[in-house]
Amino acid sequence: MSDKLFKSAGVAVVLAIGASGCSNLTPGENAGVFGTLAGVAVGVPLAATGVDPNIAIPVTLGAAALAATTAYVVAKYQADEQQRRIAEARARLYMAKLAKQQEEEEAAAARQASAKKVKKTTTPRYIAVETKQADGYKGKAAVMIYDTKSQELVGNNVYDLKSAPKTGTVSKYDTVQAQYVGSGT
Repeated sequence: MSDKLFKSAGVAVVLAIGASGCSNLTPGENAGVFGTLAGVAVGVPLAATGVDPNIAIPVTLGAAALAATTAYVVAKYQADEQQRRIAEARARLYMAKLAKQQEEEEAAAARQASAKKVKKTTTPRYIAVETKQADGYKGKAAVMIYDTKSQELVGNNVYDLKSAPKTGTVSKYDTVQAQYVGSGT
C-alpha cells in the first residue's frame, strides 16, 4: 500500500470513528466538532496548494463558522411517549384549522363565482410541529415532523432548534422539507 493511500485510509477511519461517536453530543459539542472538521477539511487543502494565507485563513474560518452554526441549529434525538402525543395532537389541531380555513375559502369562492378567483390554501406534505423539549437541551424549540397525507408522525425524531423559525418557514429535516407551523394554533 502506498504511503499516501495508507494516510488517506487512516484519516477516513479516524473521521468515521469520530463521527459515529457524535450521536449523543449536545448541540454545542456538535458545533465544535463539525466546525473544527470543516475548518481542517477546507484549510489543509488550501495551505497545501499554496493559496495566499490572506485568502486561506478567512475562507477556512468561514467554513468552520458555517458548519458550526449549521450543526448547532438542529440536534436530533429520540422522542418519548409524551413528546409524540403532544406533537400528534398539535398536528391534528393544525390540520383541523387548515380544513376549516379551506372550507371558508371554498364558500367565499362559491359566493364570488362570477367575481374574481379566490386564492386557495394548499396543504404542505410535511409540517414541523412543536412538542415538549427534553430535559438538558438548550434550544428554543423542539419539533417533530408530521406527514399530512398519511396523517402520522415521520419517524420518532425530535429536532432541537437553536431558535424557533418564523411560522410558515420551510426547512430541511434529515431527508424531508417541512413547513414550520409552531404549536398548530
